[in-house]
Amino acid sequence: MKAARPTRSKSSQASDKRDVILDAALSCFVQQGFHGTAVPEVAKKAGVATGTLYHYFPSKEAMVNAVYRKWKEAIARQVFTAFPPVAPVREQFRAVWRGMLDFARTHPEAFAFLELHNHRAYLDAESLAMENRLKDFGAGIVKRAQAEGEVKAGSTTLLMELVFGAFNGMMRAHWEGRIALDDAIATLAEAACWDVIAHRPEPP
Repeated sequence: MKAARPTRSKSSQASDKRDVILDAALSCFVQQGFHGTAVPEVAKKAGVATGTLYHYFPSKEAMVNAVYRKWKEAIARQVFTAFPPVAPVREQFRAVWRGMLDFARTHPEAFAFLELHNHRAYLDAESLAMENRLKDFGAGIVKRAQAEGEVKAGSTTLLMELVFGAFNGMMRAHWEGRIALDDAIATLAEAACWDVIAHRPEPP
């Protein structure tokens, strides 16, 4: 007698189907934008009926927020795991930079969706709270570095935007074929961005 094959629970199967839908939605949103994506297109790409998709997500807004939170949590987990809380500020900066770079290389579609798209029109309260927690974490790092005299005084928001704007520009240039993002280029970019925000005492 053949052994019976193990059967997967309904909740596990539902979770798998939900992930398939989210992956399809991510691809559509990256290629066509939120407003250019129709729900039936996502369903077709996911291989499910439109009615089935609505069983998991009651609206396109609910679906895009689920995509946003899934990948925002993923990039946060990668950066936080690599972050050395007691290391010197310069090493912390390098760890954050490298964590983001590893994520962007491993999940280019997700990074493009998170960082190169404007989400403000549709983010719900839960997604905004997640975004704000990440920004608060970054601002806390900058403020501590300022207190230690390692980073320029001034707006923490501005300093973070200078760094992340440069990082996003680097990734866009890489994906568009304008630069070859090897380790040497990534190291050069990291050092250049650190120089932008690092405090340099005025010469006597």
